[in-house]
Amino acid sequence: MKVSEALDSRLSVRAFLPAPVPVATIRAILEGAKRSPSGGNLQPWHVHVVTGAALDEVKAIIKARLADSTAGEGTEYQIYPPNLTEPYRTRRFRVGEQLYEAIGIARDNKFGRLMQFARNFEFFGAPAALFFSIDRQMQPGQWADLGMFMQSVMLLAREHGLDTCAQEAWAIWHKTLGTHLKLPDTLMLFAGISLGYRDDGNPINHFRSERAPLEDFTTFLGD
Repeated sequence: MKVSEALDSRLSVRAFLPAPVPVATIRAILEGAKRSPSGGNLQPWHVHVVTGAALDEVKAIIKARLADSTAGEGTEYQIYPPNLTEPYRTRRFRVGEQLYEAIGIARDNKFGRLMQFARNFEFFGAPAALFFSIDRQMQPGQWADLGMFMQSVMLLAREHGLDTCAQEAWAIWHKTLGTHLKLPDTLMLFAGISLGYRDDGNPINHFRSERAPLEDFTTFLGD
């Protein structure tokens, strides 16, 4: 698979088949992704791979916690700016509306939307989960490096016939996950990635988010 094909076919899959992903395949993906660039070669990424019974345990713990608080524990970083301006505010609103439209959940169906959001914490049925964290001493440059590493993971997953969903939603359970994963105090949980085989029969996976035209974000200088 070409890089361009991996990029074009990658999407946030929110319904997976139960077929297991061999640990050897996950190891191969991470081995390839470690060639991602990082300033000063700091390689600031840390990954926890969770499958099988360990994955079931994580889901059970969070399911029990959701009964007490659907909002989680709060995050250690702001996922979005507090006063998002245009065009970003509209883009965020529109992608949410299109997602729920794809699965027939009306705007006023708050319970239905809440239940769909809760699917994040079931990894959308994926058989494997990856949690990404970063050393607390790191700065925005290293967070960018972590993002590039995660992108590499997602593209290499496509090469192996797999799909992913990057989930910052896991940051709202950073305390519970930090304890369960035995994260040292020096690490901050950033996000999770669900990994598995796409369920093409589910309409949610036929939704593709929009992208702005090239002219909206690019300036060409020179001949």
